[in-house]
Amino acid sequence: MVHPNRRLVIKGAAAAVGAMSFAPQLMAQSAPVRIGYSMSRTGPWTGGAQVSQEPNYLLWAEQQNAAGGLDVKGVKRRIELISSDDRSDTETVVRTYEKLMGSDKVDLVLPPWGSNANFAVAPLANRFQYPFLAPTALSRRLVEMKLPYFFLLLQQPGAMTNALVDMLKANGVKTVALIYVDDLFGLENYAAFKVALQGSGITMVEDKSYPGGVKDLSPVLRSMKDKNPDAFVGFTYPPDTILASRQSKEIGFNPKFFYASVGTAFPLYKNVMTPAGAEGVLGMGSWNSKTSPGAKAYFDAHVASQKKEPDRWASGACWAGLEILTSAVK
Repeated sequence: MVHPNRRLVIKGAAAAVGAMSFAPQLMAQSAPVRIGYSMSRTGPWTGGAQVSQEPNYLLWAEQQNAAGGLDVKGVKRRIELISSDDRSDTETVVRTYEKLMGSDKVDLVLPPWGSNANFAVAPLANRFQYPFLAPTALSRRLVEMKLPYFFLLLQQPGAMTNALVDMLKANGVKTVALIYVDDLFGLENYAAFKVALQGSGITMVEDKSYPGGVKDLSPVLRSMKDKNPDAFVGFTYPPDTILASRQSKEIGFNPKFFYASVGTAFPLYKNVMTPAGAEGVLGMGSWNSKTSPGAKAYFDAHVASQKKEPDRWASGACWAGLEILTSAVK
């Protein structure tokens, strides 16, 4: 379920939370609010999960508890986070949330990382009637499912790929080469990009998928270099974004426009590639600490608590979702 208007998201989330039957112990004077989630701490999703989501969950719980607890219907309750490593495995994600909502009956849940994991648990949100405010899911199919307890907080593939193609066209791009990870995120963005290209005058000279956890992209990058495209586009996860960037530099593949998605907005990317190596690289992103006083306050609090910067894309959406949840349970 997607609402472009943040007020409608808040209203919808509030209705979803209000419809829940909070466990009796939640209303007891000393009982904490038990909030469960699974998160990737090992495996290929770790790079995104440990930048865009889990640090924000920890910061939010820390801030709420420092203020006396989460305000639930006018009563302050301390937050108790119940979490586990899903090992970047979809089946583990599903089993974890079934247990959290089914047998453990936690009071609230926070979503996992990534399109694949969220697509897998979205039907569970409806079944168990727990609101999910997902900050790292990109999926047209999730939108079409119209699940009343599942809220998407990120820009979705159609809007983003249309904007990307518009930008490329406005800058005279005539040819593009593309790689994409062979999972829901890559497949949906690839499909949306192909639709966006129609009528643009831009020709896709090569497109290749690759498996998650790939260790070498140089063969396909060399093939693309030989075709000399004006632009390169990668619908890639953080480790693959860095891999493609490094190997492109090593083989001298330097198109006029180099776009790689998840990871370019991470502080790690600039650190690994060096500021000079990161300069001019394009990618998915949506905010920075200069956009508003609230953004600056969040950025500073994140650095002080987590000892690292948030990313410039989904971290902002994650924090906004936590603020919405905070308002919805009052």
